[in-house]
Amino acid sequence: MTAVGARRQQAAQTEAELKAAAVRVFGRSGYLNAKITDITAEAGRAAGSFYKHFTNKESLLESLLADVLHQGDESVQLEGHDDDFSNRDAVRWHVALYWDFHRRNRVLLDALRQASTIDVVFAQRLRDLTEPDVLHMAGHLQRARDSGLALPGDPVVLASAFAALMSQFAATWQAGEGPDLGRELDDDEAIETLTSLVYSGIGGCAQQ
Repeated sequence: MTAVGARRQQAAQTEAELKAAAVRVFGRSGYLNAKITDITAEAGRAAGSFYKHFTNKESLLESLLADVLHQGDESVQLEGHDDDFSNRDAVRWHVALYWDFHRRNRVLLDALRQASTIDVVFAQRLRDLTEPDVLHMAGHLQRARDSGLALPGDPVVLASAFAALMSQFAATWQAGEGPDLGRELDDDEAIETLTSLVYSGIGGCAQQ
C-alpha cells in the first residue's frame, strides 16, 4: 500500500471511530447535551482531530444521516418486498422492516428529533428522511385502493398517519419508556400489534 493509500485508510478509520463514538455519546447524554470533546474522548482521539473530518457537531450528524439514508435506499430491494397492501403479509413486512430500522438507528433518530427542535435545517432533514417512506407507503395504499380496498382516506394522508404512529410507538417502546406491562414487550408482539393497527386502519380486516 502506498503512503497516500495508508493515510486515506487511517483517515477513514478515524472518521468511522468518531461517528461510532458520537452515537454512543448521543445515547448516553442526548444530542443537545453532547460536546465535541465528549465525542473525541470517547473515541480516544485528540480534540483537534475532530475538525479534520467535520466542521462541527451538526456536520457530524449530517454525515451520520447520510449513512442512514443510504440504508433506506437499499431496503426496498430486500427479498420479500411486496407492494400489495390488501395483503396483510405485505403490511407486516413493511412494519417489521421499519421496526428493525428504528431499533438499529434509534439513537441517531432521537438525535435528529432533538436537533430539529432548535435548528430549522434539521427540521427539514427530518422531513427529508421521512417523506420518501411516506410516499413509498402511499403508493402501496393507492395500489390497494385500485384493487378494490375501500381506504378510509387519501393514501398520502393515511401513509403520514401510519408513519407517525409507527415512529412514536417505536421511539417509546424501544427506549423502554412505555407503560409498565409487568413484562417485556418483545419485537414480535410489537410488530404484530402495529401490523394489525395499520391493516385494520386501511380496511383490510373487512375484506377477509
